[in-house]
Amino acid sequence: MDKNSEIIRTEIIRILNENGKTRGTDLAKRVIEKVGNEKTVYREISALAESGEIEKKIHNRSHIEYELIDLYESVNNQLKNLHKEVEIILEEILRFESLTKEEKFSFHERLRSVIHFIHVVQSTSGIMKLLSFYPTFKKDKMFSQINRKIDDCWHAIMNIISHQTEEAFLNEVLANLRVNQLDSENLN
Repeated sequence: MDKNSEIIRTEIIRILNENGKTRGTDLAKRVIEKVGNEKTVYREISALAESGEIEKKIHNRSHIEYELIDLYESVNNQLKNLHKEVEIILEEILRFESLTKEEKFSFHERLRSVIHFIHVVQSTSGIMKLLSFYPTFKKDKMFSQINRKIDDCWHAIMNIISHQTEEAFLNEVLANLRVNQLDSENLN
């Protein structure tokens, strides 16, 4: 599957996630506005229906509706996967403290690891922030559990930073996280 097809599929699922049942023409029109051309969009809608990811209900030739298969199940599975990822991240962060003492990591190794942890937790936190705009995700009980785990990750990271022997460790972390270090050419 090419990247354009994946973007179209994601947009189809996003729209169905937001609206539930949607008429085929309305769905295609909304997807075409964002990405793709008519032929590609209809092909991807049909492919999703054939693969069983979305359900196609034909009322008559001019009235066809699409909806996600068991939306609650889909949302819950996605959140369960994200929860597992966050648990793995938290375990790595907690294990890092003991590893640094055993292995006697250098200043730069510790700094790189902490920055890596921060980036991973920021990314996951960003995903949760995006999902919070979708009521179906926010209502799921896993949503608050994941947010609590993310908070635990932040506390563990702060614990690592505060227990470093070098006084400049926090300043080095902050200096390496600054956005203004990006080239102005990369920003539009």
